[in-house]
Amino acid sequence: MAIYLPGTQEEQELALDELTPREIVSELDKYVVGQHAAKRAVAIALRNRMRRQKLAPELAEEIMPKNIIMIGPTGVGKTEIARRLARLANSPFLKVEASKFTEVGYVGRDVESIVRDLVEIAIDMVREERLEEVEDKAELNAEERLLDLLLPPTPSPSTAGLALGTGDGERSGSDSQSRTREKLRQQLREGKLDERMVELDVRERSMPAFEIISNQGAEEMDINIKDMLPNIFGQRTKKRKMKVSEAFEYLIQEEEQRLIDMDQVTRTAVERVEQSGIVFLDEIDKIAGREGGHGPDVSREGVQRDILPIVEGTTVNTRYGMVRTDHILFIAAGAFHVSKPSDLIPELQGRFPIRVELQSLTIEDFIKILTEPKSSLVKQYTALLETEGLKLEFSRDALDEVANFAFRVNESTENIGARRLHTIMERVLDEISFAAPEMSKESKDKVLVDAAYVKKMVADIAKDQDLSRYIL
Repeated sequence: MAIYLPGTQEEQELALDELTPREIVSELDKYVVGQHAAKRAVAIALRNRMRRQKLAPELAEEIMPKNIIMIGPTGVGKTEIARRLARLANSPFLKVEASKFTEVGYVGRDVESIVRDLVEIAIDMVREERLEEVEDKAELNAEERLLDLLLPPTPSPSTAGLALGTGDGERSGSDSQSRTREKLRQQLREGKLDERMVELDVRERSMPAFEIISNQGAEEMDINIKDMLPNIFGQRTKKRKMKVSEAFEYLIQEEEQRLIDMDQVTRTAVERVEQSGIVFLDEIDKIAGREGGHGPDVSREGVQRDILPIVEGTTVNTRYGMVRTDHILFIAAGAFHVSKPSDLIPELQGRFPIRVELQSLTIEDFIKILTEPKSSLVKQYTALLETEGLKLEFSRDALDEVANFAFRVNESTENIGARRLHTIMERVLDEISFAAPEMSKESKDKVLVDAAYVKKMVADIAKDQDLSRYIL
């Protein structure tokens, strides 16, 4: 589901730097149908981020990101646009529901956990990048350690042995062991030794049971217990017998962790969060409310006031140090059926200067969603059933019928956008998915899904509007 730029981190940044807003929109078009205004807004925001990085540090520090509010019904592509943008930019990305947070003093998550979670995501991203860089070296080191287990090295000749004139014999023995080691290396690479058993020192993963009593939530305790108690966690080893194939994987992981400098990973991750992090605040319309004196409105406005410092720029204390939020890009989204953006507190409105409205999906949009994106629904279902040896094909009129039916149900019941297609496709392919193993043996040709078959599968639901309200 991702856009990945090839090559090293430097090459990725170079390739991203060359993307114009028009090209960014073209990349987003490969995964999200329509919504040109929203794509245009996020493309400009991403390009401005690149432009800012080329400025003098004093001026760059003053330029704040232009946060965006996306307004539109569910299922039209708001989340997907933000997610694809983050992947294109190779940025740490976090999606959170604004309605999950509660005002300070109430029981619930506090808004600073947004930044803590984003840092954890960034650390995972950077660690994965470093793992790819050291992968080859880790495999070579693991191979040498495994060969040492299979053929322990002989002790070096002593000075006394050399004095007695035994040096030639030692050299001969050394050559013989070297040849044997190379033979074992070849067999190891060919997989001929995979089932052989070796004894390995492995770290114990068990942790002693104890309880920490605190009036803070776990996410607020910015301490690393493992660092505090190094002699208890992860330092003990024990002998364990395992197959060569398992030992090789274990040693590779151990070598990868040894080759990675986690302090550098942490520093890079924190910098990436501060300079290129993206937070998607979904359901922001659920907390849109002005103070009414009592009831839930007070809590909603309290959450807005708690979110405000994070959005306008503050410093959050995490277990990895202080993290500034001044240049994190915030993309908020909501349907705004009941409330409207002007119901947000003025201070928060001012921190989201860009407003884009996403349109409800048309029948033509549904047809494009079914077929055009790189990971379209038709491609997904075709690939899934092909694993059973069943070749599935959809006729054009079948796709038209699915799109029409999705559009009608959205209009007559709740409009859930493109998510309706998932429900209907599951209903249409219910019998085929269930009987696919048997059908693949009986039919050598393609299984065609046409409009008549689609109508047959959804006919009963289409007749009963009350039933369709619950099933679709």
